[in-house]
Amino acid sequence: MCPNRLAINLDAATALRAAGIDNPVREARLLRAHAPDPARFAALLARRVAHEPMAFLLGSQGFWTLDLEVSRATLIPRPDSETLIEAAIAALPDKALVHRILDLGTGTGCLLLAALVEFPGAFGIGVDMVADAARLAARNAVANGLAGRAAFLCGDWAGAIAGTFDLILANPPYIETIDIAGLMPDVALFEPASALDGGADGLDAYRRIIPMLPSLLTPYGVAVLELGQGQAADIADLALAAGFTTTTRDDFGGIARAAVLRRA
Repeated sequence: MCPNRLAINLDAATALRAAGIDNPVREARLLRAHAPDPARFAALLARRVAHEPMAFLLGSQGFWTLDLEVSRATLIPRPDSETLIEAAIAALPDKALVHRILDLGTGTGCLLLAALVEFPGAFGIGVDMVADAARLAARNAVANGLAGRAAFLCGDWAGAIAGTFDLILANPPYIETIDIAGLMPDVALFEPASALDGGADGLDAYRRIIPMLPSLLTPYGVAVLELGQGQAADIADLALAAGFTTTTRDDFGGIARAAVLRRA
């Protein structure tokens, strides 16, 4: 690396560190690699110092085996959510029996597209109430060679869906409303509140989704829902009332992150 570029990267890392950004040296290098033009680099650096997420600056985020376009219409895919794909694979070991997959609140399409990679005989439908999110997910399907096996709709959860599915995935909003403002600024200031805010106790979306599941799942189908920390018992109670048993799968941090629902 030339001395001038090294100095620029060190200055950028210092600015990022002062803003409270983790891994400032690595992030400075990523920004520099993404924008070799000095003016472009300076503009991106200013946005990152203001805590705009790196994924939005780069325009993409890795998830499972996929590279996904991101935008402010959706949450940024996170490694914790890969736990749902792991849980689905474990719950449905005979992949040939999985023909139809539904993803509620699809966002970037990350869960549905990752599931389609793992269940190669399946067709999937992704639903999002935000039209820009559904369009983004459709672009990601094209970019990852899965457009022929996926369709994306704009709707309110499963309200417009008929038919049954072998696997249902959902990462609904589950943050308690009172906690939204206290999230790290990268999230609170830039990611859509509608995808974060789960109501007073964080469970509003689950109260909508879980009662829909009996009419949407095939007899031996499973639903895999993402959970917030400490929500497993409440979700199990909601699931039991709808006729389901629940098991959970932990993420890498040891938090129960995925709830797997089966008919009781």
